[in-house]
Amino acid sequence: MRILADQNIPGLHDCFGHMGELRAVEGRRITAADLRVVDVLLVRSVTRVDAALLRNSPVRFVGSATAGLDHVDIDWLRAAGIAFAAAPGANANAVVEYVLAAIAAQPGVLERLLAGGRAGIVGYGHVGQLLRARLTALGIASLQYDPWLPAGAVPEPAPLASVLACDVVSLHTSLTRAAPWPSYHLLGHTQLAQLGAGSLLINASRGEVIDSAALQARLEASDAPRCVLDVWEFEPEVSPALLERVDIGTPHIAGYSLDAKLTATRQLARALQQALGAEAQVSPLTAVPETLQLPPHLRGVEVLRWLCSARYDIHADDSRLREVVSGAPVEQVRHAFDQLRKTYPVRRELAGSCVATANPDQIEWVKALGAVVV
Repeated sequence: MRILADQNIPGLHDCFGHMGELRAVEGRRITAADLRVVDVLLVRSVTRVDAALLRNSPVRFVGSATAGLDHVDIDWLRAAGIAFAAAPGANANAVVEYVLAAIAAQPGVLERLLAGGRAGIVGYGHVGQLLRARLTALGIASLQYDPWLPAGAVPEPAPLASVLACDVVSLHTSLTRAAPWPSYHLLGHTQLAQLGAGSLLINASRGEVIDSAALQARLEASDAPRCVLDVWEFEPEVSPALLERVDIGTPHIAGYSLDAKLTATRQLARALQQALGAEAQVSPLTAVPETLQLPPHLRGVEVLRWLCSARYDIHADDSRLREVVSGAPVEQVRHAFDQLRKTYPVRRELAGSCVATANPDQIEWVKALGAVVV
């Protein structure tokens, strides 16, 4: 079996190296010419998978180590008889922990939510559902907007306008241009104007969900909301002017925990085994991270703020992106954006981690975030 894969898929050789001849290349540079003698294609979101790439190729299986599918023409693959698998939900917890870190990093926002504020969730898939669960465990109310889901599937459904009026608005919708509810430019001038001054907008879904020109204008207003962006409309290009206006900007790494990446790779290995009868050799997750020592003197919101940053420093990612964008030409920014993702440092998740505490008042906070008290 001949396998061509994006070189940035973690655990690639451990999970697929024994299945056949494995070649790893840069994902953005995969072309039709590369697939003339390939049976299996493994990609991430940077590779567009469609007829132009695969027509007349011998590829029998395509796997995407992602939750999002907007880079894959699934209908064409189905019509062409090519098996397909993705990794839905693999990075959901990583994204949720990114969102919580973003909230905790903004002065006063966490306090407002815990004092009776509300969070608005746009998109109620794997990430949206887990985010609501975490918020509920923390005692934070939320509203959800996802018109594609049937009645009863969303626990606190609300119109988009009501969701945008919340103290925190977090976007987790997939990207679609399909009627009747396209998510492309879901937030334009009209919708962004509904965000209150001092509210917090977080986008960790797809950059094109927000009209970036409209967002730039909104953030320049005197009553601008706060804003955290992990995704950018024209990435790997990043607008220096927009980056200057957002409170935190990161290079599309919300779901980039090591735990999430390896889970996605293992899911693809199992899917390939089922589709083509390959022998899956699914490697175990890397070593268990060290136990976190929660300072016993912390109380209330400070416990939560400490936990949200214990495994992930969102400010470090913000600093790295600003450093490579500042004063750089467009092509250099594009390359640097991809390099930040390619060389991303190891990040582990809080959920499932062991947290030691000698203060019984801290235990419920630890459990609410999915960690284990020891």
